Amino acid sequence: MNVTGIDAYAPAEIARRIEAVGVVKAKLPFLKLLMLAVLAGVFIGFGAAFYTVVVTNEGVGYGVARLLGGAAFSLGLVLVVVGGAELFTGNNLIVMAWADKRISTGELLRNWGVSYVGNAIGGVALAFAVYGSGVLDPGAAGATAIRIAESKLALSPLESFLRGALCNALVCLAIWLSFAARSVTDKILAILFPITAFVALGFEHSIANFYLIPVGLLAGAEGGLFNIAGNLAPVTIGNIVGGAGGVAGVYWIIYGRD
Repeated sequence: MNVTGIDAYAPAEIARRIEAVGVVKAKLPFLKLLMLAVLAGVFIGFGAAFYTVVVTNEGVGYGVARLLGGAAFSLGLVLVVVGGAELFTGNNLIVMAWADKRISTGELLRNWGVSYVGNAIGGVALAFAVYGSGVLDPGAAGATAIRIAESKLALSPLESFLRGALCNALVCLAIWLSFAARSVTDKILAILFPITAFVALGFEHSIANFYLIPVGLLAGAEGGLFNIAGNLAPVTIGNIVGGAGGVAGVYWIIYGRD
């Protein structure tokens, strides 16, 4: 028996809630949207920094280390969802409101553009702050940061695109599940497993890369602006395809067209 106020929202109700929130997000004033986006970039960067430390000198085996690292990275999306911030990859779900013509194409692209730029500012700024704090250099965590950055820069465009699409399908599903929640505890548990999975599987998140690649380069990784663009461009496109198409588009077809 369903008990109002206790049981999770049903999928059709989640769709309506996400669409309503999408309208609000698309109409946020510019400064508020930008500041919330910078916060999101910092929050995701904190999760990525936590992940870097957790997977350093792991002695528990490859799979377990990645599982623990993924759980640590979940901190980033918990801060975004519970604390409140504007994350570009999560905002791909705004497509549901756009598909129902509740917001314009211009409003959709404005939200994506401002949130992406703000996320980038936050992620890069945190990379400089963490590197400047000295916690990575000298030390094993610095070597891990270098290894992470160089592995990302070595991916082919197709690998980057596919990993980006798979990543944001899980990120948007984590946010979708969080909209089923009625408490903070529910939200955290809903976020934990999809985010842990995408990190453990080695998928690519464009906003996390705005922290992970710059901090690795600062620590001594090989690469330049051309290499960074070669990762971020296909990963970002993949994130949009996986989130806006694979999650928002599919759920709109199921629940939104009527």
